[in-house]
Amino acid sequence: MTDVSRTGRYLSKNTLSRVALASVVANVAIVVTGGAVRLTGSGLGCPTWPRCTDGSYVTTPEMGIYGVIEFSNRMVTFVVGLIALAALVLVLLDRPRRRALLPLAVAVFLGIPAQGVIGGITVLTHLNPWVVGLHFLASMAVLWAAYAFWRRVAEPDGPVTPTVPTPLRRLTLLVTVVSAAVLVIGTWVTGSGPHAGDHGAARNGLSPELISQLHADAVFLLIGLSLAAWFAMRAVGATGPARAALVLIAVELGQGLIGLVQYFTHLPELLVGAHMLGSCLVWLATLALHYSTRERTPATTLPTTQGQDHSNVPDFAASSAS
Repeated sequence: MTDVSRTGRYLSKNTLSRVALASVVANVAIVVTGGAVRLTGSGLGCPTWPRCTDGSYVTTPEMGIYGVIEFSNRMVTFVVGLIALAALVLVLLDRPRRRALLPLAVAVFLGIPAQGVIGGITVLTHLNPWVVGLHFLASMAVLWAAYAFWRRVAEPDGPVTPTVPTPLRRLTLLVTVVSAAVLVIGTWVTGSGPHAGDHGAARNGLSPELISQLHADAVFLLIGLSLAAWFAMRAVGATGPARAALVLIAVELGQGLIGLVQYFTHLPELLVGAHMLGSCLVWLATLALHYSTRERTPATTLPTTQGQDHSNVPDFAASSAS
């Protein structure tokens, strides 16, 4: 006989996992649509915020296609927020796992309006390039929370144990930090380039050539560290983290190729948009590597030490400081 409570619990977990994944996808989508706003020069299509115009919350015929594009991007924010709200409600209904999942669900849900407020400030500051960069980085922070939430939904509720030795966990942490630095420097490159989001928007005053070179140097460092992580994971037989590192390298190389082509073709809008999507994919692949170095083991399946020989098992947990 089927246990109804267990079946309902299983279906609930599957549903929550799908909604959590949808949240990740939606947060990538809003970065891409936000890029479309900037690349089409529609950043001030709605010249004020939270209204679209001084007299209307929605776009008007006088605003033309730029107003439609900007207002449509604002509507995407509501869709992303509704998905996050659905995830939060499901977590609240899941009593056995509520305590474990609630902090991340709340972080995603609250991060979306916070990111929206920063987007409003970009409009009110007439697309100040530093604020525009902060807007993008806020999206990356919410994407991190959404990814962490999705991973946590699929995990059991046991303790966290490392899957690789401590030095390799520190290496993956360094990869994550450098990946974040690449994103930050990338916003400086954007702020110095031609795609301001509006013809009258200011630039950050940095030299496009020099800041692009700094960005490229950071990317080379990231690829080198990712390669080191791949070789190191293979050396210790950590197949999961090694696979995650290889995926990250592949995404980085694809993103680097797009960046190189767009630089030498004078930043065509389509390639710049693809590069923004690539930034999200690199970040997600970085997070996948970071989270692959640890796992949660169900408490009911933890091995006991009595009567068992663990002399041939690497004691990663005992050597881990984190």
